[in-house]
Amino acid sequence: MSSTPDRRPIFVATHPRACSTAFERVFMTRPDALTCVHEPFGDAFYYGPERMSTRYDHDEAAREKSGYAQVRYDDVMSRILKEMFENDKTRVFIKDMAYYIVPPSGDRPSGPARSLDRHPNPVADSNPTVIPTSLLMLFHWTFLIRHPRKAIPSYYRCTIPPLNKKTGFDEFMPSEAGYVELRRLFEFLHAKGIIVEESKYDSEETRNSRGTMFRQIKGDSVSAWSGRDGDERLEQGPALSRQLENTPGPVKITVIDADDLLDDPEGTLRAYCEAVGVDFDPKMLKWDDDESQRTAKEAFEKWNGFHDDAIGSTELTPRAHKAKTLTKEEEDKEWKEKYGEEGQKIIRETVDKNVADYEYLKKFALKPNKME
Repeated sequence: MSSTPDRRPIFVATHPRACSTAFERVFMTRPDALTCVHEPFGDAFYYGPERMSTRYDHDEAAREKSGYAQVRYDDVMSRILKEMFENDKTRVFIKDMAYYIVPPSGDRPSGPARSLDRHPNPVADSNPTVIPTSLLMLFHWTFLIRHPRKAIPSYYRCTIPPLNKKTGFDEFMPSEAGYVELRRLFEFLHAKGIIVEESKYDSEETRNSRGTMFRQIKGDSVSAWSGRDGDERLEQGPALSRQLENTPGPVKITVIDADDLLDDPEGTLRAYCEAVGVDFDPKMLKWDDDESQRTAKEAFEKWNGFHDDAIGSTELTPRAHKAKTLTKEEEDKEWKEKYGEEGQKIIRETVDKNVADYEYLKKFALKPNKME
């Protein structure tokens, strides 16, 4: 690992209803150090001409009303790169859904999004995303997860009355659960040495092999970008080449479980901040001033109804009691009472389908950093 200060944009990849917006609010308290970008790739995923979601395929009016009907993946990436290149005082912090860049339902992309295909894409055959590998290497990847038994019912609630009138999501789509896409992204980054494990899960031989892979991908990307000086389709090629060439090596695997965040916010955030190179301050756990509330409302308004709790919050404190783990029968009873028999069946099927992917990622989760 390099000791050089890391200015790579921090990317928190997650799935719906993982307490990710509350997590994001913590980092929005640091405009002195961070520029937060809230779920940018959803614009292209749901509404744009390169959309992968079918949710609004037959609702052109909704796509146009969103204001994002013409947004391509390149538009989103260009916005992020602009922040990275032009702002030397703060580091970009992105929170977004993995399935916005990994085709849902396990489909393998035929290649990057067309608007991004001018960028080098080493190991393209194994890249599960629509983002070229060269661009993926520019980010400091981290992951936020929550057990499906908590996340899936919460997401289901956003797609039925009365909340769906605010969210505009009138159908629960199991493909939007997001766990398999999050795991596929994690496994790819891990296999290519972009994120690395320093514990029992990786042998020294495996780490060395992945280190070689990382250097090879980095070298190929740097060479490809630097050779595109004068390419009208890629004005930033040389700048991207220099950016990646000066980027430190692989980053340590960083996975946060929402239960740890809710039980021990300070300890969990201390561990996360240490992992990504952000100075932690306990004041980050409170945002009760008018300016913070106004900033959050503006940032979250495009996903109306999904972030009401986070918008209305003023701080992140430990929950009074740890969540009780219910039996399967108790869960089914609770879900049936809240969402009816059909809802209970849909939730149960979706939860069961995603537990294995959650548990795989869970074994990498950081332990809260306790104060001595």
